[in-house]
Amino acid sequence: MKMMKIFGLLISFSLFFLSPFVCQANYDSNFTRPPPRPLFIVSHGRPKFHPQQVHISLAGKDHMRVTYTTDDMHVASMVEYGKHPKKYDKKTAGESTSYRYFFYNSGKIHHVKIGPLQPNTKYYYRCGGHGDEFSFKTPPSKFPIEFAVAGDLGQTDWTLSTLDQMRKRDFDVFLLPGDLSYADTHQPLWDSFGRLLETLASTRPWMVTEGNHEIESFPINDHISFTSYNARWLMPHAESLSHSNLYYSFDVAGVHTVMLGSYTPYDSHSDQYQWLQADLRKVDRKKTPWLVVVMHMPWYSTNKAHYGEGEKMRNALESLLYRAQVDVVFAGHVHTYERFKPIYNKKADPCGPMYITIGDGGNREGLALRFKKPQSPLSVFRESSFGHGRLRIIDHKRAHWSWHRNNDEMSFIADEVSFESPRASSHCRSNRFRGEI
Repeated sequence: MKMMKIFGLLISFSLFFLSPFVCQANYDSNFTRPPPRPLFIVSHGRPKFHPQQVHISLAGKDHMRVTYTTDDMHVASMVEYGKHPKKYDKKTAGESTSYRYFFYNSGKIHHVKIGPLQPNTKYYYRCGGHGDEFSFKTPPSKFPIEFAVAGDLGQTDWTLSTLDQMRKRDFDVFLLPGDLSYADTHQPLWDSFGRLLETLASTRPWMVTEGNHEIESFPINDHISFTSYNARWLMPHAESLSHSNLYYSFDVAGVHTVMLGSYTPYDSHSDQYQWLQADLRKVDRKKTPWLVVVMHMPWYSTNKAHYGEGEKMRNALESLLYRAQVDVVFAGHVHTYERFKPIYNKKADPCGPMYITIGDGGNREGLALRFKKPQSPLSVFRESSFGHGRLRIIDHKRAHWSWHRNNDEMSFIADEVSFESPRASSHCRSNRFRGEI
């Protein structure tokens, strides 16, 4: 344990001084961040064949993807599962991958897609034929459904607080709008991050998208990659007909959720744009009346940190989202919480999406404390505190959003709003011309 603490201090020191030179796309050099918090390093401490870093994600209709890592490269990519503890009546084989990053060699990363599964049902499972038994509950097939949301998570004491608060109240799916481990090319931090969140991520599906801290590049090479992220966090891009793990979509209950990539091309000639256009055209609002979008870089923000960085992406994609009648857009990147009125093209519009920045999960860089003054009339609530959010979809037109600030022992609801989908408005449904997507 003492050696792990020393390792954590060394990693914190190197990240603090080296991070500005690697993986910091569009870093705002004028913003003075609060001092970084110490990292919380989680070691393995079990046999090499023992599965670790277990997490699950939705993988198409009625299926779940179980991901785990083993140091032993000979462990099978296989999951046994059933509806009763220690009784597994089904077994599915999967695939595996591994990667090398300079002097680091990853373990064997297993991805196993299981199903079909029944909705709103608890399953017990074991990975690779070894180790602990885990369990998860599948999301419901109809309303109500609840999403937990937090971006820029990292692995600090604040991260632990956020995860603890999330655990105290049940939810169905977790949405993470980028910046997961804050490894910044320090590969052992990916392993530590996977162990840190295992107790929660093995029980409910985690749906994530990439942020700037997932980028792996150096100044001597303009090429950027997401090798570690793509290997460890396989999302249902193939199931949603996307050719890239950096953007995809999924359906759950009556909600269609689109996960966009802020650091892969998004102009009108890009693969992402063409995929998004096709994906939105296929949405059947009778089957999925709610439409949610998640990305890392916010399009609307009144914080001075990273101000304006999302403008190019907004110019490229905002009209698509507006014409598709998106209900809510979540973003991270700015280490604060801010909720906006429904907006389109920088103006209040009752038919536009409600934009929420929630980059306050617990990152090591601290909070973004400097807001522009006076507060924009478009910004309803803003506060620089760590926490997480809850989106509860009640039925086909009603929803409730709440933001939970981290306090010492319990979370505090600092902002909440009940609202209806713009599609429930006759003005937005019939009297406003949206045009073709």
